[in-house]
Amino acid sequence: MKIRHQPVFLANMPDTYVIGDLQGCHQQLQDLIHQIDAEPGEHRLIFAGDLINRGPQSLQTLRAVMALGERAQAVLGNHDLHLLAVSQGIRPLHGSDTLHDILDAPDRNELIDWLRRRPLAILEQGHLVVHAGVLPQWDTAQAMALAAEVQDMLRSDGWVGFLTHMYGNTPDRWHDTLRGADRLRCIINAFTRLRFCQADGTMDFKVKEGAAGAPAGLMPWFDVPGRRTADTTVIFGHWSTLGLVLRPDLMALDTGCVWGGKLTAVRLSDRALFQVDCPQAQKPG
Repeated sequence: MKIRHQPVFLANMPDTYVIGDLQGCHQQLQDLIHQIDAEPGEHRLIFAGDLINRGPQSLQTLRAVMALGERAQAVLGNHDLHLLAVSQGIRPLHGSDTLHDILDAPDRNELIDWLRRRPLAILEQGHLVVHAGVLPQWDTAQAMALAAEVQDMLRSDGWVGFLTHMYGNTPDRWHDTLRGADRLRCIINAFTRLRFCQADGTMDFKVKEGAAGAPAGLMPWFDVPGRRTADTTVIFGHWSTLGLVLRPDLMALDTGCVWGGKLTAVRLSDRALFQVDCPQAQKPG
């Protein structure tokens, strides 16, 4: 299905498409790319994180995205980081994980090394692509700089040691004075786990309902008054119960592929939507 909006033409530039959470749904990825490639011109792809896990073909999906080479970029999601931690013996597999095929693959080390070198944020044609959210205190420049701090750590020789300190719900509020593991953990939690927060930016990690399900005192991170990225269109996934949202300052693209919804891409030049239907691979629990 394609939904077209008023085009904004960018001369001499390949069309860029941002794709929501794949979560190991390889066939739907192939179907969506086939749909995109039927469009005229050159096509670049950006994936909004959670390439793998929960779906039936995590290994094939990860290999397929990696094989796209320079044509594609991807930001890290919480499931991607989970795979990194599991691969190093830092976290156990969960009952609903579908990561065994990657962990047992002959090219496992190559896949893990490629994944850990992905960024947490991409700035493309005035659009900021992240997996989950951006804290309201951060403007676009600060968000990109903080994402780079984590990227540098994950690409360093000390990346495995850092993973042992990556998990936890504190600190749940950003301060510029944060240092060390607390600083990097707060950055990662914002980019890969954020849905709701308080007006002062204090993050909540429990509530997973849609935007209307916020308890008293919480609001979607993108509706915090005075959010400093309001002048940049933020594109994200992660929040399947939120569903598709298209606003001038915001695009939410997790349309529940693994839950029997759709896999969604949006073309940046004109906001045309490209979608494929997906069979249910997991039951919400």
